[in-house]
Amino acid sequence: MLRSIPTLLRSNSGAVAPTVALSLFGLIAAGGIAFDYARMAGMDTELQSAADQAALAAATQLDGNSGAIDRATAAAQGMLTNSTLFANDGSASGTTVTVPVVRFYSIKSDAEACDASAGTTSVDSDARFVCVEVSPRTARFALTPIVGSISSGAITAQAVAGLDSAICKVPPLMLCNPAESTDPSFTIGNYVGKGIRLIANDGGGIYGPGNFGFLDTGAGNGATTLRELLGANNVPGDCASGDGVDTETGSIITVRNALNTRFGIYETGSLTQACGADRSGCPPSANIRKDLVLKGAGNNPAQLGLVTGVGGNGWQQASKPYPGASLLNGTNGTGTYRALTGAEINLISPMGYPEDMCHAFSLDGQGACANGRIGDGNWDRLAYFRSNSASYPTIVDAASMNAFLSANMPGGTLTPTRYQVYQWEMAHPTPRLNSQSAGPSLVAYSRPSDLAGEPGGISPSSTKIDRRVLSVAVINCSAQGVSGHTTDVQVKKWIDMFLVQPSVARSVPKTDNSDVYVEVIGSTESATDEGAVQLIKKSVPYLIK
Repeated sequence: MLRSIPTLLRSNSGAVAPTVALSLFGLIAAGGIAFDYARMAGMDTELQSAADQAALAAATQLDGNSGAIDRATAAAQGMLTNSTLFANDGSASGTTVTVPVVRFYSIKSDAEACDASAGTTSVDSDARFVCVEVSPRTARFALTPIVGSISSGAITAQAVAGLDSAICKVPPLMLCNPAESTDPSFTIGNYVGKGIRLIANDGGGIYGPGNFGFLDTGAGNGATTLRELLGANNVPGDCASGDGVDTETGSIITVRNALNTRFGIYETGSLTQACGADRSGCPPSANIRKDLVLKGAGNNPAQLGLVTGVGGNGWQQASKPYPGASLLNGTNGTGTYRALTGAEINLISPMGYPEDMCHAFSLDGQGACANGRIGDGNWDRLAYFRSNSASYPTIVDAASMNAFLSANMPGGTLTPTRYQVYQWEMAHPTPRLNSQSAGPSLVAYSRPSDLAGEPGGISPSSTKIDRRVLSVAVINCSAQGVSGHTTDVQVKKWIDMFLVQPSVARSVPKTDNSDVYVEVIGSTESATDEGAVQLIKKSVPYLIK
């Protein structure tokens, strides 16, 4: 036994054991740290995923309609159930992730900063982006050298999202918000039924309030392409983003002929490529009621264009247009305006849908409207119905007009919009669209079928668009410095507009070739909504950060 002790002392067969024993402390510590770090990273991933999903859920509700912010907040906080399985901080919520912070912004850069004190909005129509932040959670480390005394600290997550909409199959038109200085959000409800005088910007400089222009949809460049885009029944090109669009240059003088095809006006030789030799590619609306009358039977293309000389055949302003030259003397856009008396109505030709009276009683084309290019929706209804006596023989005074309106207009309104009257006539073409004499050799036509040379008119349906309704992007052009070709321009609203009258030069009331007079119908609808066939609208939420 005593002899084995020196042997044992000289043995080196177990020399690594102490090294292994000592290294176990480091190895266990490293393994514990790795385990706890993985746990912390897993919790961070869970929280970020929860924030992402909450932001996307909220963004789906940012449609600009009333209640959008409330709906988006509810969606962020309750639409999805997100859990974090790696937190063990004893929170009362257990594993459920809560979303206490939901902020809304109109500008993307503000949303990316997610600052609570700057850039936020509480206006439904302005809320375009959302930033959410989840409640902080903690993972207490389990296998670290000092068990239980080290934790991950409070970890939270933040996400920003928006709703991108693609507007497809629409003419590529934009409108510079005519009320940009007073209503940059363009509150649509303030303008429904009101007439707006749009002026083209042909100079290529900065666009101002009330100017209109074009969007780049990838269909090509040049006047020929624009004519096709504005006149053709099947609009070519790509979809336009509902958020950021690119503007395109173009001269309205070269393309106004295409817009006028929607009224059954065809200029000789200018639209063959876009519309075809028989012009069927650019059909008119089935209701072409307008403030122009025709001299000639419309048996050839020349007779369906605008008159080019005194005494020539074609569409032209009536000899006694509304409101009557004698009523304009001295007003020059600043005088008073009123509805015509019965005697005055008898002196005018059959009317198309007129401008708001504050615009119509004008010698300078600017009107006496308080908001300038924006009217007040007050148009001379009695003059319209009485002057079109072939269609409305029973309307002889205000009382008979009100009885008719009460029985036939939506909700029995006595102050229908021009678009509502147009829709009524569209639904009742006989006898509501009867032709009527407008003087020697002049006739006011309202149905393409009454003209031998006209292409067939289109009545809107579930598969056919309304040729007198345009979907237009509203843009704050001054704030964004829009001029000619400008990229990634923010769209405030997409709206539907009714084409009130053709784009032609008039003496009374004064208009230029480049003027377009429209009436606001309302917010552009999705093609999936009942009664909306103007376009296809695809809205997809997307993460920004």
